[in-house]
This record gives sequence, structure tokens and C-alpha cells, in this order.
Amino acid sequence: MPMRSSSSAAYIQSTPPSSNGVPSTRPTSLTIHPSALFSILDHYLRRTDAQHRVIGTLLGTRTDSTVDVKSAFAVLHSETDEQVAVDMDYHRAMYDLCARVRPNETIVGWYSTGSDLNTYSALIQNFYSQETAPNQAVHVALDTGTEEGKGAGVKAYVSSPVGIFPKPENCVFVPIPCELRFHEAERSGLDLLLSPNPSSNQTDLDVLASSLTDVQNMLNRVLAYVQSVLRGEVVGDKAVGRYLMDVLGTGVEEDGGWTAGLQDTLMITYLANLVRSQAEVSARLALTTAA
Repeated sequence: MPMRSSSSAAYIQSTPPSSNGVPSTRPTSLTIHPSALFSILDHYLRRTDAQHRVIGTLLGTRTDSTVDVKSAFAVLHSETDEQVAVDMDYHRAMYDLCARVRPNETIVGWYSTGSDLNTYSALIQNFYSQETAPNQAVHVALDTGTEEGKGAGVKAYVSSPVGIFPKPENCVFVPIPCELRFHEAERSGLDLLLSPNPSSNQTDLDVLASSLTDVQNMLNRVLAYVQSVLRGEVVGDKAVGRYLMDVLGTGVEEDGGWTAGLQDTLMITYLANLVRSQAEVSARLALTTAA
């Protein structure tokens, strides 16, 4: 049905074209790692008094429908009521340095602190969409929770141009699902940060003791479940049983399986120490001969 000329309806493009006219790929979900969030929070804490928000570049990988944000770096910018300026040269220089360290990570979008999305946000989104072409840039808004009445949180957006002939400053930010993803090696650090009363006087041994206590509690919980299954109090889950067998190893069923594995580990350690000692002796002999 054609719209009348006086209609106030807005035309939103479902798949915005890239700079070369080819439709861009729009992600439908986003995952972000703790290292990226900590970089954003560190940038926010180091801001000047005149800055009400900070922005930066997001690095990571992407598939056809998912963006995985693994790291981030700050970008210099100034924002007033009349204009916004982004240091593009600094942005590209920082990306070149990061690409040398992590060549598998590319620019996937940008971040900002706070929950305000305005015309300046649309202009910055347009700049990053050119950097990520033909893929569409994502925007992560981190609310630090420092403003009264607003809680801390993370939201992810993609943009959609508005109008038949859209301008860079005219777009709608469409929210997409955002999920925090971390590796098992990062769990202990996150648990320490999320603890209600973290102590600044904790030593490395205290942290190690706390981690060992958590491991012991998990092993006790698994042992209690296995004993309940053996006594017939609980119906065993085959999937859990297969998972435990994969974790503990098939050598447990054999006689002396644990002993054989321990002996192999000790042998590898002995050979590694022997090679290290021979290398040190060779280096000292070479120095003596040269002298």
C-alpha cells in the first residue's frame, strides 16, 4: 500500500548496504570476554573531568551471525554540544600494533560508556562501519552504574539506517543479545572480583588455598553423587557418567593405571631436567673455551 506524501512513517532498511553497495552481514548475537570489559573500565577510570563518556575500538572474531569480542583499546576523542572529533590516526596506529601481537583479531566495532545514544553515536557508528566493511560494526554500551538511578550493565547494538536516502547521522540502534564468555583459567580471578568482601591483604597462597578449597568441595559433591548412584538412591545419568570417565581417564579401570600415569609424568620431568642440565653445562663449557 503506497504511503501518502503527508505520512509520518519512517523507512528503516533491514539490511543496510556497505560502502561498495553490497549488503553487509548483520550479526544476531555478541559474546564479550572479561579482558575487554576490564580494558573499558580502566579507560573510564582514567578519563578527564571534562569527559562524560569514553569510546574505543573492539577487537575480536566474527562468524556469519555471531561476534566474539576478545579485547579493546582506547581511542582519543573530544565531544562538545557542537561537534565530536575522533583521532583516526591514533585509532589506526593502535590497531596496527595490536595486529602484530594478535593477528587473528580484527576490528568488529566500538564501545562507549554510559547508556546515551545520540547523533554523535550515529556518526561514530558510521565511521566504524567503514572500518569493518563489508561486515557491520557492533556497538557495546557499558553502563558503569555511577549515575544515580542507573545500574551497571552491558548492552550490544547494531545500526539500521533510517530513510530512503539515509544520512550518516540518521540511524536506529537495534539491540542484540549480549553474553559474557570466559575461559576456565579466568574463573578464579572473576570469583575474587565478584566476592562481596574482597580483601586487599590476600597473598598468592591465600588465593591458592581458596581455589583448592573450591576444588575439594566440587570433588566432594561429585563423590557424594557417585555414592548415591551406587547405593541406588539416585538414578544415574549416563551423560554424567560418560563425562566423568572422560575427565578421569580410562586408565582408572586398569590395575595400577594411576601409578603408570604418575611414572610417565615423573619420567618426562626427569628427562626435561636432564636436557636443561646438559644445555647449561654446554653453555658454560663454551664460555670457558672462549675465555
